[in-house]
Amino acid sequence: MTTRIWTTRLDSNTAAFKSAFGNLSEAQLNWKPDPQTWSIAQNIDHLIVINKTYYPVIQSVREGTYTLPLIGKFGFMVRFMSKVLLNAVQPDRRKKMKTFPVWEPSSSTIAGDILERFGDHQEDLKHLIINSQDLLEKGTLISSPANRNIVYKLETAFEIIVIHEQRHFAQAREVLEKLNTASL
Repeated sequence: MTTRIWTTRLDSNTAAFKSAFGNLSEAQLNWKPDPQTWSIAQNIDHLIVINKTYYPVIQSVREGTYTLPLIGKFGFMVRFMSKVLLNAVQPDRRKKMKTFPVWEPSSSTIAGDILERFGDHQEDLKHLIINSQDLLEKGTLISSPANRNIVYKLETAFEIIVIHEQRHFAQAREVLEKLNTASL
């Protein structure tokens, strides 16, 4: 498995976010059509928050201190959880999902440099993926940073990350469309 698959898609995701939202002001990035909907900035912040929760898991695997939960010993459960999670994060957004509390974005105003921070984060994430080639080749299993009983292959984690970013890009685009309508 080559890491280029994910790094190329991360570059595409980053470019899409910057192209769609790069000319917005801090107020526009933080605008919400209603209290239940995340702003564009909150969607981006959420991606940074969730992606960073994988770093300590991968570091622990690398250091040899990671312990896989018992459920990870059952291949059929690992495959089942992988399939369910990949389906859940698809960009089509037919089903709304509630995120785990650990992955909630900031509820306050997010600084206007969020896209710059997102770009920097994406570069860090790409390095993490590239440096995980040896773990990918071993078929390393990890558990979700939000729930240790959700276990999947590291390659599935990277796939989830990339697709999840696309899902939140679509969500942020919907907010932008509402913002443009409200501004008219």
